[in-house]
Amino acid sequence: MATEVSATEWWRGAVIYQVYPRSFKDTDGDGVGDLPGIVERLDYIASLGVDAIWISPFFRSPMADFGYDIADYRDVDPLFGTLEDFDRLLSKAHGLGIRVVIDQVLSHTSDQHAWFRESRMDRDNPKADWYVWADPREDGTPPNNWMSLFGGVAWRWEPRREQYYLHNFLAAQPDLNFHNPDVQAATLDNVAFWLERGVDGLRLDAINFCFHDRQLRDNPPKPAHLRAGRGFSTDNPYAYQYHWHNNTQPENLPFLESLRALLDRYPGATTLGEISSEDSLATTAEYVNPQRLHMGYSFELLTSDFSADYIRGTVERLEAAMTDGWPCWAISNHDVQRAVTRWGGADAGPDFAKMLVALVCSLRGSVCLYQGEELGLPEAEVPFEALQDPYGVAFWPNFKGRDGCRTPMPWDGEPLAGFTAGTPWLPVPAEHRALSVQAQDEDAGSVLNAVRAFLRWRRGQSALVHGSIRFIDAPAPLLAFVRESQTQCVVAVFNLSNEPATFPLPPELRAAATLEIASLPHCVAGCDSVELPPHRAWFGALGADAQDGA
Repeated sequence: MATEVSATEWWRGAVIYQVYPRSFKDTDGDGVGDLPGIVERLDYIASLGVDAIWISPFFRSPMADFGYDIADYRDVDPLFGTLEDFDRLLSKAHGLGIRVVIDQVLSHTSDQHAWFRESRMDRDNPKADWYVWADPREDGTPPNNWMSLFGGVAWRWEPRREQYYLHNFLAAQPDLNFHNPDVQAATLDNVAFWLERGVDGLRLDAINFCFHDRQLRDNPPKPAHLRAGRGFSTDNPYAYQYHWHNNTQPENLPFLESLRALLDRYPGATTLGEISSEDSLATTAEYVNPQRLHMGYSFELLTSDFSADYIRGTVERLEAAMTDGWPCWAISNHDVQRAVTRWGGADAGPDFAKMLVALVCSLRGSVCLYQGEELGLPEAEVPFEALQDPYGVAFWPNFKGRDGCRTPMPWDGEPLAGFTAGTPWLPVPAEHRALSVQAQDEDAGSVLNAVRAFLRWRRGQSALVHGSIRFIDAPAPLLAFVRESQTQCVVAVFNLSNEPATFPLPPELRAAATLEIASLPHCVAGCDSVELPPHRAWFGALGADAQDGA
């Protein structure tokens, strides 16, 4: 059974609500969300029953990748407000009992960052070795075959140095040279700035991309039938390689230990690493332990496979590898198609959305819920002429980019959805306005109110918050497992299909008493089986402590 956790380990089993600030709430009429907008809606976030918020980048940036290209790590971009606005946000969130996790993009900066502007001038300046520079081959071509995740070659020519610089993402996002100890020290100083300001945690973007192979060896080719991965399709040349040399290098491990040593000076502060490698589950297990990251998540549940076998296999693989760490799960975020559409298709209804939240919040680990997930929002259809994402523009129409999951939060049913008084940076689809917070607030059976009720109930179940997990053999399309803490044992069964299904209870589970959860539609439990309507969940408790305290 799992061991109970201390107060400083609040992050174990926490539900973390991701706020994408550009699209959350605009208060100044420029069509882009801002920090005062988050402050204004913190009471709404608190009503969900989440433990923390993760705020995507709000730092000073030219916005080539909407804030993931940072020009100043220690300042708020005027588009989003001021440092004083952030301090107000932090204070109000803490007053509501909500922890604040901020994005940190450590592996690369903007090409407008002062470090890069100095580094690119010549080969002899104080920052000359702060980025990954390399001479061309004899024929003038890039030094190796590395590709950018956003398509094309991962090297950009700089005539002032007569060298190439590495960019694993956009050309406007040059990679820092973490082999230089001065870069590591400056990076940790930037992190300390926010920890001193009082943030409760860091979500670490692309954390396995900090180091590159010193020898700049070519990546080997990948067979055509294996060309799939994070956020890109087989028509992206990034998928043509095994990315063994441009990320996930062994030198990253000592750096993570230095980062953890810094975090340990701030009791209760946590780290959540975003990890995307050739074997993301193995890398997550390697990165997450008491000497390195507190939590990690990968893209394994952000794919199109929604089968019970896939979900079980993914979780079991991580459980087997991560013997001394804590996972975090997400099924939607700002980089992938929304789960309601990705897994449920065009006809997915509210029961499907409710079940998805219950499912991800019942796995062992912490959870990231993406804004709008609590409303059951489907992926938005954004016409080409309205696209903002450079990734989508480059790969249209085979891949439409990330704008469909980034459209503004619908607060009401008005044309601008209560998001802005100006022109929104992305269009607000009519189907989202019909699912607005205002409309769902007034509907007792809505997805929003179901999520609120489920999260309130979950908070009181120690087995679901920090218990162990053990899967049970179940016929497809059912997913079944047992969560167990020192004081509670809960059985969870999910019908992933749009047809009724029967779960034959194994003999050792037939004593399970149904846990009544107001937010979940009724399932019928007999002595030997449970009848589940389409897209429903059933929870049962074994033992006397059915409604335990977390």
